Amino acid sequence: MRNPLVDSPVSRAGWLVATLVGLVIGLPLSTGPVRVVDGLIVCRGLPRWVFRRGGTCIGSVYLTRDNDGERVLRHERVHVEQWKRNGMLMPLLYAVAGQDPLRNRFEVEAGLEDGGYR
Repeated sequence: MRNPLVDSPVSRAGWLVATLVGLVIGLPLSTGPVRVVDGLIVCRGLPRWVFRRGGTCIGSVYLTRDNDGERVLRHERVHVEQWKRNGMLMPLLYAVAGQDPLRNRFEVEAGLEDGGYR
């Protein structure tokens, strides 16, 4: 039997909610340009306390201070697809996958080199 929470209308609804949350965080805190790159909403110039490492993806919104090169954005677009597939389960699944990006299946799938992990 197929899981109704994964890769389903329920997960897509969760992705939309997450995108709204990302916009609520990113738009008011962004001090740089906000732009859309292949469906990824990039909010730049955020304070470092908003995210770990170089940035974070919430739904279709990428929050960063200045880590928005072409390779990183390619990596983050994979995270958008992961959000679409997993919806609001994404934060829980990501946490269970672990903090070590070299072993975290979501980071591996998104591309470790593109994400700046190698």
